Amino acid sequence: MGQGTWSWNVPDGLWEIAKPLIPPSKVRPQGGGTQDTPDETLFAAIVYVLVSGCSWRALPPCFGVSKSTVHRRFMIWSRAGVWGGLHEAVVHRLDDAGLIDVSRVVLDSAHVRGKKGGEHTGPSPVDRGKPGSKMHILSDANGLPLAVGLSAANVHDSLALKPMIAGHQTRHDPHHGRYFKPQRLHADKAYDVPYLRKWLWGKHIGVRIARKGIESSEQLGRRRWVIERTMSWLSGYRRLSPRYERQPSNYLAFLGLAAALCCYKRLVRLTT
Repeated sequence: MGQGTWSWNVPDGLWEIAKPLIPPSKVRPQGGGTQDTPDETLFAAIVYVLVSGCSWRALPPCFGVSKSTVHRRFMIWSRAGVWGGLHEAVVHRLDDAGLIDVSRVVLDSAHVRGKKGGEHTGPSPVDRGKPGSKMHILSDANGLPLAVGLSAANVHDSLALKPMIAGHQTRHDPHHGRYFKPQRLHADKAYDVPYLRKWLWGKHIGVRIARKGIESSEQLGRRRWVIERTMSWLSGYRRLSPRYERQPSNYLAFLGLAAALCCYKRLVRLTT
């Protein structure tokens, strides 16, 4: 990362992973273009919004770029899948270093208050019916976020299990043959649904889900504490909690970037 006053919030080396994922900037027909501000600076400004939770209009002047430019580029890069691609690229690097452990994976959700409403918000059963969403996270055995998702707060947790597992299983890099298959799933009793157990067994995934009326979810604490820590990491990015984005795609974009940052910080910590 460059040595500008704005670069403090981007971990060294992360931009080098993100740069190949950035789509080329379009040149305006009347001459000029959008190349005046380096993509690296715009990337740092977007990370700042995620970390600080500030509005686009409140970006500090040290970035030397207008809030409308940063917001427009965020939207363009989000539509291009930059943030999910960055998350996946970092996960692949962790895998190359032997730091991904899918001998068991852990699935859980966290409530997020929806300040402005929008799609994928609904009355929250844990927040007196106020509008909210759920952040869904699938982590490896060490709490590294492997997949993220979003639903309305009034959608049952169990409905997220198949999309989260199926999306993770089909994540495949044709250039490197990358394919992650969980050996065992740990989850609390919210996911204790017979057809989901059968579906997981059909995928040859072991099931360690607390049974309703038989065992407490707390008995899985020895394995599940890692996901609580992961939720804490992600909630520390102020743009995620509460949810300010009316468009779910924008919230998922920030969530993907936060997951990439979490994974990258772990990669740096364990390989340096």
